[in-house]
Amino acid sequence: MKSRLGRIGLGPFVGNGEERQRVQAATSIWLKRGLLWLLAVSVVGASVWLLMPPSEGNVVQTEPVKLALASDDSASPISASDTSALEAAGLDRMKISSQTWRRGGLGSKALVTFTVRNGNDYAVKDLEIVCAFMRRDGSHLTDRSRVLADTVNMKSRKTFARVPVGFVNVNADQAKCSLVTARRA
Repeated sequence: MKSRLGRIGLGPFVGNGEERQRVQAATSIWLKRGLLWLLAVSVVGASVWLLMPPSEGNVVQTEPVKLALASDDSASPISASDTSALEAAGLDRMKISSQTWRRGGLGSKALVTFTVRNGNDYAVKDLEIVCAFMRRDGSHLTDRSRVLADTVNMKSRKTFARVPVGFVNVNADQAKCSLVTARRA
């Protein structure tokens, strides 16, 4: 039967199977070696990645924030000495009395709940807050700011619930928010 198929050109495809077994054995050996090399390269790459120091690319180094009160331009002209007195008196009587934060948006966004106390004799609006996020050990990660276009009446307090401040690092464990500026209403 082999001779008949050899005449029509199919002889190399029919045999007793020895050639096919040798090819399969060689292929199997090369496949096993390739998988071992792939495993070795991935183990070396993972260990190098784990031993690298953490990236400082998204950490912002800032100076302490100075608190200031932005005044409305439509008010009567005030001298420079009066302006500094207004700024100091404005935010000195305003503070964040309580604050908490949690993650939202599949864990990538920070939602801050806080209460602002206004001890001034006038209402304030356009509050700007800055939240500093830290790791569990207290090292600084990032800052996020937000302007709230809401009014806090004079001698009162107002609670802002679940205010989205922005994206936050996955390692953030603590947050500290503070008032930066506000304007007279």
